[in-house]
Amino acid sequence: MLVRTVGITKRYTSGGSEVHAITDVSLAIEQGEFVAICGRSGSGKSTLMNLLGLLEHPDAGRYALNGREVAALGEEGRAAVRNRQIGFVFQIPALLPRASALENVELPLLYAGVVRRERHRRAGAALDRVGLAYRRHHWPGQLSGGEQQRVVIARAIVNDPALVLADEPTGALDSRTSADILAMFEELNRDGRTIVMVTHAAEVADRARRRITIHDGRIVEDHGTPRGRPSLDRLSLDRPSLVAVGGAR
Repeated sequence: MLVRTVGITKRYTSGGSEVHAITDVSLAIEQGEFVAICGRSGSGKSTLMNLLGLLEHPDAGRYALNGREVAALGEEGRAAVRNRQIGFVFQIPALLPRASALENVELPLLYAGVVRRERHRRAGAALDRVGLAYRRHHWPGQLSGGEQQRVVIARAIVNDPALVLADEPTGALDSRTSADILAMFEELNRDGRTIVMVTHAAEVADRARRRITIHDGRIVEDHGTPRGRPSLDRLSLDRPSLVAVGGAR
């Protein structure tokens, strides 16, 4: 099992009151799935993605990624897991404006200590994979919105991560460009990439093979679950492979 959460919960304090963004979410995602997490604004879907991406700590519950309990990791360990095992694609590309497409894609490899020649080779291969090898020396300002998002996808896969997380990846694009980007995700998934995509748009969620709907911080629907998946009620909280993370900060 690539992703397994058991009862994870995330709370925030707003205006002196406590808000439950995610409540008691148990989830299992296998290697090679293409999952859409959907729901209205404020439903908790982006918070769930941030928890899966180790960008935030849960207040309670358990989370194992690729068979490893992540709660026991310190901040350096979490950063290393994010860099090596998780690729991120956000709605706004957030590329470095004074770096070329190739240099932007190289960033995760740079943080991982990969030598320059190997960085160039792997980043070039990733750009070729998304159809932008001929744009490797262009700056972000010289690229269209769709091309910038393709650079972000190349950056997300350059480290060969176990999991690619995409938060509203087509939200800032026109319909034609959005279709191209979604086709790219489908192609990556056919090649074996595990993709979890957050979206509020039904037509975008329809491109995934499985759809999970979040409402008020809870999973209310889970469609397209592959056969052979263990039932969530069998993900016991007392399994020795999962260590409690309640109150982790």
